Parts: sequence; structure tokens; C-alpha cells
Amino acid sequence: MENQVTEKHYINRSGWLRAGVLGANDGILSTASIIIGVAAASSTRESILLAGFAGLVAGALSMAAGEYVSVSSQTDIEKSDLAREKQELIDMPKQELLELAKIYEERGLTKETALEVAKQLTAHNALEAHARDELGIHELTEARPLQAALSSGVSFTVGGFLPVIVALVAPIESMEYIQYAFAIIFLAFLGMLSARTGGARPIKAILRITLWGTLAMGITAFIGHLFNVSIA
Repeated sequence: MENQVTEKHYINRSGWLRAGVLGANDGILSTASIIIGVAAASSTRESILLAGFAGLVAGALSMAAGEYVSVSSQTDIEKSDLAREKQELIDMPKQELLELAKIYEERGLTKETALEVAKQLTAHNALEAHARDELGIHELTEARPLQAALSSGVSFTVGGFLPVIVALVAPIESMEYIQYAFAIIFLAFLGMLSARTGGARPIKAILRITLWGTLAMGITAFIGHLFNVSIA
């Protein structure tokens, strides 16, 4: 008996991984940027920490709520399309069968084979076949609002807490530079972690996330220096 090889795929992680990476990236970047901007205009640790904590809490709640609303909208669209497709299968089954066969034919099957495949899949589960091959809706990539919201909120909190810890211990006079350095390290680690979790090459992910992070923090620091007003 031949040994069966199980292929490893990562597409089933796309929903929570996207939300998690986005949340952690925003948590690190927005909290560090706030702290850097405030540190450029303030000389007291209390002001810096207050701004950091406020940004952390507000950002986590905003990320979770925003992710839930946006993914829920996607779910609503999917449900609406499925309901419409279900009704079409009742009203015009022959046209829907030919439509499914045409899809398989365009993918490379002969006309006869495409029609036979469409017939068999329709007999097995017509709605599932149309959802997958006509609408592109699959259980592996199905929108899950609560999962996305939880992943975003928790990852933002974890990511945003890192710059706050740095703000607690870093010297005030060099706060901006230390925050910047550690934020780049945190972002690089996040890029490597997300790439490995998603089965991608880490170098490209690290460069992408650190490049945009550097730009965002640099602009924030510049604005802080531009309005060099103490908020203490």
C-alpha cells in the first residue's frame, strides 16, 4: 500500500491571518507613531504614556468594530447571492445547468465532459456547485465576522502594548529614536511571523511592512516637531 502524502495548504488561514496581521501591524504602528509624535512635543513621561494608552484602547476597539462591520457586509452579500442563486435553480434549472457547464468548458474541459460534470455536481449539490464555481464562495474562505473582529482586536492590543512597554522604560530624551528602533524590530518580527504562518517568503513581507512603517512614523515625528508645543 502506497504512502499517502497530505498536501499542506494555507488558504484556510486567510481570514483570521489577514485580520490578525492587520491588527498587530496597526497596533504597533499607530501606537508607536502616537508616542513618537507626542514625545517630539512633550518632555513628560505621563503625557506620553497617557497618549499611548488612549491610542491603544481606542485603536483596539475601533479595529474590532470596523472589522466586524466590514466582514459582516461581505457576509450579507454572500447570503444575498446564495439566496438569489437558490431561487434561480428552482425557477430555471436547465439554464443554470448550462451555465455551470459553460464555466467548466472555459476552464479547459470538452463540451461533453463539462456538461457531464455539471450534471453530476448538480445532482450531488447544485447550490454548493454554483456557490463555489460561479460565485467563488467556498467554506475555506467564507467570511466570519466574529472571528475577524476578535483576531483584529486582540492582535491590535498585543501589538500596541509593545510600544507602551518601551515608553515605560526608555529615557525621555531619546524616546523618539528608541521607539522608532523597537517599532521597526517589532514590525520585522511581525512580517516574518505572518509570512511563515501563511507559507510565504519572509524577506518580502519584512521589507514591505518595515518600509511603510518607517514612512508612517517618520511623518508623525515630523508633525510632532513641526508643532513643537508642550502638552504637559
